[in-house]
Amino acid sequence: MGEQDLNLSIRNEIAESRSEAVKMRTETVLEIDKLSKKYDECEALRDVSFSVNKGELVVILGPSGSGKSTLLMCIAGFVKPDSGSIILNGTKINDVPPYRRNVGVVFQSMALFPNMNVFDNIAYPLKIRKVAKDEIKKRVEKMLEIVGLSGLGGRRITQLSGGQQQRVAIARTLVFEPSILLLDEPLGALDRKLREEMQGEIKKIHDRVGATTLLVTHDQEEAMTMGDRILVINGGMIEQMGTPEEIYNHPKTLFVSEFIGTTNVFKGVATKEGGKTVFKAEEGFILPLEKEAKGEGHVSIKAEHIKILENRPKGDAFVLEAKVAQNFFSGNFIKYEIDLNGTIFRVIDRDPTQVFKQGQKVYLKILPENVKWFPK
Repeated sequence: MGEQDLNLSIRNEIAESRSEAVKMRTETVLEIDKLSKKYDECEALRDVSFSVNKGELVVILGPSGSGKSTLLMCIAGFVKPDSGSIILNGTKINDVPPYRRNVGVVFQSMALFPNMNVFDNIAYPLKIRKVAKDEIKKRVEKMLEIVGLSGLGGRRITQLSGGQQQRVAIARTLVFEPSILLLDEPLGALDRKLREEMQGEIKKIHDRVGATTLLVTHDQEEAMTMGDRILVINGGMIEQMGTPEEIYNHPKTLFVSEFIGTTNVFKGVATKEGGKTVFKAEEGFILPLEKEAKGEGHVSIKAEHIKILENRPKGDAFVLEAKVAQNFFSGNFIKYEIDLNGTIFRVIDRDPTQVFKQGQKVYLKILPENVKWFPK
């Protein structure tokens, strides 16, 4: 199976499990209310509020320095917020020390004990909680089965692959049955192919155990693949929270629209022309708008929502004449840079029945419903 096919298979499997699982989640496990945190003059978090339901996998997505890890560390108890509330299973835990919060944390570094074998690594949280030996054996063997490592309990950590080590780290955190599992960039150290495989593995483990999970990442594809819901954070504030489909197709802010996917963004003015609402870009071209709008602002258009045509179709007033600047073949799709009098449109053709060559004259067709308007 090729890499693209493997990734598609993982996505389809995750999508099938997501719809049924989400219907069952109604009980709130975690509630964050107006959480704020400053480091000197840097406002890491500002009035952050959201909730997570039982069994839900919520991905916290944002660029570096957006406040993702600070939020996770506040929930874990390693960072004390300046104001706001962290409520876990109905109890405010702001002043509860980390070891009493019943919160599991997996870091990118995994922090496994190289001097212990797989079994002892997973058993460690139970041993420090004084769990009986028979119960430890039972729970560790169950976790080994869940994470797909049955029979490997006696192996040294150094004898495992990167993906297997990641499973051990997750099993060690889940074995003491935390109220919520926190994953801080858990796949950041893995190569791309293994990372994509582990996205599916973590999702399977999550669904099998039913663990309530918060996962931090800066990788938008990882967020879209894994999350039941995505919380997009920027500059310490929540930009939007919703399902992957809502975040991608119905962005509420320009930042979300630009951050998710390959997006073209232009500045200009919305106005009326010939009885229709249009957007006049600063670069001089005109685009149709689906809804009434007026004044200065921006528009965004996803790269795959632009259609490249060889010939100008009849009756299409908003077709733009341009030329191909670059094309990049990527297997089952082609990326284009299209030059419109010095303005570059990025286009992704996922059904490339025809390959357009560099320098070729083409026409860009953009439908009004695919032009997202954001007033100034």
